[in-house]
Amino acid sequence: MAKRFRDKLQQAIYVVINPFVKGLIKMGLTPNAVTLIGFLLNIGVVVIFVTGVEEGNRGDLSYVGWAGGLILFAGLFDMLDGQVARLGNMGSRFGALFDSVLDRYSEMVLFLGICYYLIGHHYFLSSIFAFIALIGSMMVSYTRARAEGLGIECKGGLMQRPERIIIISVSAIACGITSHFIGGDYKLYVPGIPFHVFETISIFTFPLFIMAIMTNITAVGRILDAKKAIDKQDQVTRVIRSATTTPVIALLLMVLPAMAMAAPQGKEPVFPVPTGIPNMMFYMQRTPNANTIVYDLNIRKDGSLDESDPVNIYWIRYTENSEKKGLNYIQRKFAYGLKIKQLSKDKYELRSVAYDKKKLYLMKSAQGEYHIYTQIGTVMAQLNRIYLQIEGGTFWFPNVVYIEMKGIDPATGKEIKEQFKP
Repeated sequence: MAKRFRDKLQQAIYVVINPFVKGLIKMGLTPNAVTLIGFLLNIGVVVIFVTGVEEGNRGDLSYVGWAGGLILFAGLFDMLDGQVARLGNMGSRFGALFDSVLDRYSEMVLFLGICYYLIGHHYFLSSIFAFIALIGSMMVSYTRARAEGLGIECKGGLMQRPERIIIISVSAIACGITSHFIGGDYKLYVPGIPFHVFETISIFTFPLFIMAIMTNITAVGRILDAKKAIDKQDQVTRVIRSATTTPVIALLLMVLPAMAMAAPQGKEPVFPVPTGIPNMMFYMQRTPNANTIVYDLNIRKDGSLDESDPVNIYWIRYTENSEKKGLNYIQRKFAYGLKIKQLSKDKYELRSVAYDKKKLYLMKSAQGEYHIYTQIGTVMAQLNRIYLQIEGGTFWFPNVVYIEMKGIDPATGKEIKEQFKP
């Protein structure tokens, strides 16, 4: 639920900032340039904090407020660079790396300024919490990056970068504004307690204390989530290795029912064709039964493509009253699932998790409709169907005669096909 709310909020923000993004694109700014501007603005934040120590006094918290405003403005560029890449069709792998690296630099520079300000005005305990928050922030990002390097998605937790930026900026702005009305050196005492329980700077430092705790909890939570996912993968890998199968054979093992249901050798059986599926891209069929795997567009309720998970995969079990059924974990991770990489706006590269020699591309046609394209013969064709022909062999080592891919030649509109040995 939290993820859905976050996604909806993000989409709402994009609606607001997209006109500005288009303006940046017209100005000729690249995503990397926008990322660099955000980093330079964070250096400006440090300058404000340092000036607040060197030129200001302990009771003058206006510097904190101005720094908060600039933090919020710099955070906006953290969203803009990705949108410039998507809307301007300028996404690149180096751009993704550059963005991630400068995000880390920006965050470290930001906390450097905060710690300098707090130490300079003798808020030593608060500076320790700020440093712990920095450690937690770095570990939240690092655990995700390291997990994704191992092929594990790791995006959970409450203290991701947008949340951290909002908390720091809003609390700093609130601190600066409040100090204008009650004074920067205001302290609240409670009878019977020998020390003050609140002072104006607490509006800024208390959220840092909360962040110090929550960022590290988020990092630990991500480690535990990644461990669960890795344990599942290792368990499946052990099962597959125990069967001494190759990835292609593993794919076939997922689809073979009892050999008694095998189709006659030498001839492709007649299978039903899935119909009435508006967003279907292509489907996969294979001997020895008619159960079919369907790949269709994952469309949100508002009619837009889910960019984080653009393809929906499921069974139509014709042998079970045409029941639709999702893939299980092993089928998704080792048989029929897809490895998806966004190349640019409206273009994705897809590879089968079991047979990655054939590249598929999800992209829009000249008519603006999404289709799956792949090389069939010498033509980049619109893929409609994949078929596996199996003849003989054993349950563990079936004889795969060929894989057949059928599609439409966009130039002629004619059906074309290709058969090849896996």
